[in-house]
Amino acid sequence: MPLQDTIRQALYLSFSRDSWSELRNAVPLTLTEADLAELRGINEKISLPEVTDIYLPLSRLLNLIVKAKQQRRLVLNQFLGQQAAKTPYIISIAGSVAVGKSTTARILQALLSHWSEHPKVDLITTDGFLYPLDELKRRGLLQRKGFPESYDMKQLVEFVSAVKSGVEEVHAPLYSHITYDRLPQTISVRQPDILILEGLNVLQTELDSPVCIRRPFVSDFVDFSIYVDAEEKWLKTWYVDRFLQFRSSAFADPRSYFHHFAHLQDQEAVKMASHVWDTINGPNLRHNILPTRERANLILKKGKDHAMEQVLLHK
Repeated sequence: MPLQDTIRQALYLSFSRDSWSELRNAVPLTLTEADLAELRGINEKISLPEVTDIYLPLSRLLNLIVKAKQQRRLVLNQFLGQQAAKTPYIISIAGSVAVGKSTTARILQALLSHWSEHPKVDLITTDGFLYPLDELKRRGLLQRKGFPESYDMKQLVEFVSAVKSGVEEVHAPLYSHITYDRLPQTISVRQPDILILEGLNVLQTELDSPVCIRRPFVSDFVDFSIYVDAEEKWLKTWYVDRFLQFRSSAFADPRSYFHHFAHLQDQEAVKMASHVWDTINGPNLRHNILPTRERANLILKKGKDHAMEQVLLHK
């Protein structure tokens, strides 16, 4: 057995899709068919069976974990004789470009907000913490966008730290996939019960830094981490397919940073998307993202058709 498989077997409980889906039956859920229909509208590739088989059991698991954490906090505060500030449970979602992190994050946000114990669930993506385009150009990092050095990690860690400390209102920068740049507007986070943090870099730590100086990282403030996984050959295919679809949607907008790609013929578009993957997204996956996978509390493994095939839960 390869070493990687041996390590994974030692660290994780493995569930097939069918065995994982059975875990939702242990406790009745409050979601209706209408609720699930709305979730399916978030992304047409997500089917109702996928939500039922994968995300409802995950929602149940996270609800149980969050309830236990809330109970522990009450006990600790009672022991200390103090009233602590309200602090959210932070869930991070990592994975490659094109793997479907954003869809996973939105579905979990919708499902978790249905539980009465934690009705306020906020979602923040780390895209907003990328350096602005002008700064990336100044630093010579435009072709390294998405790599660790392209993020304002100090600002990101300060944001997560403030939220975790119970600060009443914290602001996060917003990002536009149309202009390919950070926006001047911010989004306000006001003491949610749960904060979902989605991004390429949320599992990276000081071990991934070229400078071996111990400093806080996002993962230090995360309570539960999820990695959405798939083989690179499928990821590249999905990225190219998405690029082709963008030609007639996002790229067609005159404001789009990639508007000049809107009129590419199929062969040209495939060549361009493949080049971007081979020179940017693929190397970033192999060198910076994939090595963090086994740090996750839970791994969702996708197959060729985007459907979840396996769930790995850290022991």
